Amino acid sequence: MLTCFIRYEIDPFRKEDFATYARNWGEAIPRCGADLIGYFGPHEGSATAAYGVYNIESLAAYEAYRARLAADPLGRENYEFARRERFILKEDRIFLKNLPLPYGKE
Repeated sequence: MLTCFIRYEIDPFRKEDFATYARNWGEAIPRCGADLIGYFGPHEGSATAAYGVYNIESLAAYEAYRARLAADPLGRENYEFARRERFILKEDRIFLKNLPLPYGKE
């Protein structure tokens, strides 16, 4: 199992647009096959950092999921919304794996 962390840099004056974007993914992502942990927006500290986090079985499963997401009506609409409105200034994606428990014990 891999966890995808997406770090967004968003326009600090367009936080509500990002919240709409996140709500839309909250419907589309699980429907298309990923285990959505959540979307996180600015609250205290940085006004421009936001995150999306979900689990996916493998990189091969990720590729199939991305194809389903691009074909999904809400997915297509959400991609277009972000492109048109330009509230996302930068997006970085990294895949990490959970390390075995217990943490901090040898």
